[in-house]
Amino acid sequence: AYADDERFNFTILAKNVGKRKAQIAAITQSSGDLILNVDSDTTIAPDVVSKLAHEMRDPAVGAAMGQLKASNRGDTWLTRLIDMEYWLACNEERAAQARFGAVMCCCGPCAMYRRSAMLSLLDQYETQLYRGKPSDFGEDRHLTILMLSAGFRTEYVPSAVAATVVPDTMGVYLRQQLRWARSTFRDTLLALHVLPGLDRYLTLDVIGLNAGPLLLALSVLTGIGQFALTATVPWWTILVIGSMTLIRCSVAAYRARQLRFLGFSLHTLVNIFLIIPLK
Repeated sequence: AYADDERFNFTILAKNVGKRKAQIAAITQSSGDLILNVDSDTTIAPDVVSKLAHEMRDPAVGAAMGQLKASNRGDTWLTRLIDMEYWLACNEERAAQARFGAVMCCCGPCAMYRRSAMLSLLDQYETQLYRGKPSDFGEDRHLTILMLSAGFRTEYVPSAVAATVVPDTMGVYLRQQLRWARSTFRDTLLALHVLPGLDRYLTLDVIGLNAGPLLLALSVLTGIGQFALTATVPWWTILVIGSMTLIRCSVAAYRARQLRFLGFSLHTLVNIFLIIPLK
């Protein structure tokens, strides 16, 4: 539809070289002040560009992300669950981080970056290694950490809404979660030198993000051990996990004004029996 529109330039790469190299190719050929990253399976609202650009008027802001929703929410019970997961990730985690000046991961489906900052960081971004080989995952989090390392703020704009396709089968979802988990743990180490210069809340947030799953796994293993060794049901473990789940889902339902968030309790079972063992 835009092939003949002179306002657009298209770059066709000879082969699929991955997201990171495709981004770099586009960035080096760009000429504007701001760069909008949108995934191929994402549809943005008409006002997304203007709302993100408005946030970027502050020269101290290096990147800003919008709110993500599942475009295929109604397909399966899993897509409905992931849609709620995205709402929580955006409107609880990212919103809280933005309150203290540093969103720790500007999600790739809809994020705007300052071009001058990106150009200065391209070498570090392109040469990231994982186990001695060029990294092919975790681009969004790594680029965000580089922005923070360079002294820029990163922001969240909830009114800039983008809808993206989410996994509709458990196998695809679990593989996605494994990639994200590897990125989270790896890039948390890269972010350690940045945290002292940020608000103390963000240090607590990073600790919680990484320690939370470990503590949950420890609680589950303790409960299993109790049952195996004493033949008694670990009611206290079940009660504590269940209560925390219910409180979180109830708060989300109240804030979103949608009772469907009570159903997000199911994610705790998915987390305990599938995601944590995989990680």
